[in-house]
Amino acid sequence: MEALRRIGGVEVAIIVADPVTDAQRLATAIGVPRTSADYHEALRDPSINVVHICTPNFLHFPIAKAALEAGKHVVCEKPLATSVKEGRELVDLADKTGLRNCTNHNLRYYPMVQHMRRMREDGDLGEILVAQGTYSQDWLLYDTDWNWRIESNVNGPSRVMADIGSHWCDMVEHVTGQRLTAACADLQTFHPTRKRPKVAVESFAGKSLTPKDYDVVPIDTEDFGAVVFRFGARGRGAFTASQISAGRKNRLSIEIYGNKASVSWDQERPDELWIGNRNTNNQIIVKDPSLLKAAAQSYADYPGGHSEGYDDTFKQVFRRFYRSIDDPGAAPEYPQFSDGLRQLQILDAELQSNREHGWVEILA
Repeated sequence: MEALRRIGGVEVAIIVADPVTDAQRLATAIGVPRTSADYHEALRDPSINVVHICTPNFLHFPIAKAALEAGKHVVCEKPLATSVKEGRELVDLADKTGLRNCTNHNLRYYPMVQHMRRMREDGDLGEILVAQGTYSQDWLLYDTDWNWRIESNVNGPSRVMADIGSHWCDMVEHVTGQRLTAACADLQTFHPTRKRPKVAVESFAGKSLTPKDYDVVPIDTEDFGAVVFRFGARGRGAFTASQISAGRKNRLSIEIYGNKASVSWDQERPDELWIGNRNTNNQIIVKDPSLLKAAAQSYADYPGGHSEGYDDTFKQVFRRFYRSIDDPGAAPEYPQFSDGLRQLQILDAELQSNREHGWVEILA
């Protein structure tokens, strides 16, 4: 909601949450006029044009489907759904209705990520040979750490790979312009049981409870995953995704190696980009809109030396989404439901590979 207000021209009309007291508390704090515990109330309102779905994963599909059927444009958090079948149904429905649709893979929209992409498009990196990296966090390191994402009936069959591995895979395909074609994955649940709090806790905030506040429950979602993959005509790569890496808060690190030059970027240092060269000195460049590739400059709003971070990526996605609503003929400059389906297809291959202990082809 903060990001929407920063782009201008968008009014938050209603907050829907269950229990409704959560919506009322937030609405009072930021000045939204209406609240409800029933999303159908918002969908019936002809004055509402767009629905943002920020719910636990199992609700993405039914709400997105109902919103499209009600004639609303939709922004949905990732993953788009909890299965390829659901994701494909949403893509087909969005195509049928002609409504604008976005899967919020917002991490594409750091200025230096866009600069990497434009370097590849301009041929600065040459042929892309290798991609590697990690998305590592520590917020679920202990068996006393808890979040709704841990529960497969709410989150879906995968946690780490769906929650953060999908961000990494979306970024590597976006930057390289090439698709993953096959994967070999190894997933691990380090905590076969966890201590679920008897009261609700927010994400990243469950570190102060005592033993009397827990119930011990079995766990069927992964804490860690490692994937070796093939991409493009002959590219090779590997990445890990982890929510049990002590000290790593949100380290999405991506390295792209071409036969001319290489680039490396770390989300915990978002304004810096490492450029690697074979026959001259390496470089570390700092974000400065005036020095970015021309096609990347519009993804940075602040002058050089002024940081742009996670919250700004939402602004950049939403700005482009609402611009496309105002201009029906404009090509979408944001990830659509088809991109969300793409990540579900990759995830499906990773889960199958882990079950079968072998390589799995990824659907085109």
